[in-house]
Amino acid sequence: MSFQKPSVRRLSSSLCVAGLLLASVPVVTFAQTNPGLTFSWGGSGPSGKQQLGYVLEYGTPGHNQDRYRLKMGRQKLAIDSISITYPAYFDGDFNEKAITLQEAPKNKFLGFGRVPKIPVSSVKVDKDNRIIEIVPEAPIPAGKSFEIVLSDVQNPRSGGMYYFNASITSPGDLPLKRYIGTWVLSISRS
Repeated sequence: MSFQKPSVRRLSSSLCVAGLLLASVPVVTFAQTNPGLTFSWGGSGPSGKQQLGYVLEYGTPGHNQDRYRLKMGRQKLAIDSISITYPAYFDGDFNEKAITLQEAPKNKFLGFGRVPKIPVSSVKVDKDNRIIEIVPEAPIPAGKSFEIVLSDVQNPRSGGMYYFNASITSPGDLPLKRYIGTWVLSISRS
């Protein structure tokens, strides 16, 4: 029986490969992000280009204080006000004092670091008409990515798919709202 002594080169390359494999394992997080694939049956619902990204802190029924980060991509026009409509079957609750605007994180993958807030003039949640109205202190310039942060949200009692529609008005426009896209929020059932 002869045993060969492992070479330092072979051992170090094996450790290197093992380290790379371990580093490539995804990290489990509690946040729920935009689903990768959404089906729209019979032409109802937004097309792929109209779907906006989002992140839910928990995304499950029963969590008392969830946080929704609704992402708004760059727009060709400045934004004077933002309107979000949500469906009648969404029985969750929003705290209008905990709704803010912030610039999009510089690092899209990790989102670490302090993100500058965008000052807000007023926020109104109209539960009867199922609409959230947000007015920034100054118009948001064209070409700026930002997020609408809904903190202290009471998730609905049951899970499901909820369409939140975004519309904006621009300075100098007629006060007509322009549809931007839809967040297809998926709240897990358990």
